[in-house]
Amino acid sequence: MATKHEIAEEILTIKNTAQDSIRRKYLKSLSEYTNRDVILYCTAYSTSKAEGAPNNGLSLVQEDIQGFMTAMHGQSKDQLDLIIHSPGGHVEAVEQIINYLRSKYSHIRAIVPQSAMSAATMLACACDEIVMGKHSAIGPIDPQMTFRMANNIITTAPAHSIINEFNQAKSEISQNQNLAPIWIPKLTQWPAGILDICEKTIRLAKEKVALWLESYMFNGEQNAHQKANDIAEWLGTYDNHLTHGRPIDIKTASAKGLKIVKLEDDQVLQENVLSVFHASILTIEITNCVKMIENDKGIGVFIHNQNR
Repeated sequence: MATKHEIAEEILTIKNTAQDSIRRKYLKSLSEYTNRDVILYCTAYSTSKAEGAPNNGLSLVQEDIQGFMTAMHGQSKDQLDLIIHSPGGHVEAVEQIINYLRSKYSHIRAIVPQSAMSAATMLACACDEIVMGKHSAIGPIDPQMTFRMANNIITTAPAHSIINEFNQAKSEISQNQNLAPIWIPKLTQWPAGILDICEKTIRLAKEKVALWLESYMFNGEQNAHQKANDIAEWLGTYDNHLTHGRPIDIKTASAKGLKIVKLEDDQVLQENVLSVFHASILTIEITNCVKMIENDKGIGVFIHNQNR
């Protein structure tokens, strides 16, 4: 494995677009080793570049389907390694991406070199297995809701947190009417119908993860339906995790029944995967790129922060 420092030194020895040629070298090496197509989905969310990034720069969004279409162009194998490093995003975007990927590939392996949270966990759950290292994490699937508030500020918050806030207000006001003037201005900032939207989005996330787990990861297993629903319910219940960003490590994910492959069990695979990841994060750190969707042939789409 090339360490992050070693890749940085390698980049410094080459001028101009060294970070791209080196990252693509490692993507190609991974594909050659596994004999599978490779698509990298990596964002800047765990780096200092996340601050001030455009809304579509960090999250899984509808526009990403164009990136996957570009990255799949010319790919010829029927098995895919999907490398994911993302904080999550929109349930509807994940559904569209999965429908597209599944139209081509008979087997998809999600590889999590560091973190695939929220909707990115949903994306991983729609694969046949998930490759994680001892340091890797997936997360709860409680959806993030993005709305324009009454004050015209765009806000993102977990759906469960929004529901809990309304329930807290309802409880406190019912016990003390004098608290209504404190709560009402705060609650009226949210768009009309937000509670219904939150509840339905939470239900959609659980239903989709259960369906995907049953259809792919547990396909053909006798208890697939029950197992899939139990895991989806666990992943989607806020009180099980207490925070939206709570990391679920490889040990916990395996214990809950997800099909997890240990990255460390194949040292060559580990070296190739981490080399790709280190090169990708370095690309983000030394350029204004905040998201990349790229295949092993160097074809893809890149989102940049134009304000930097």
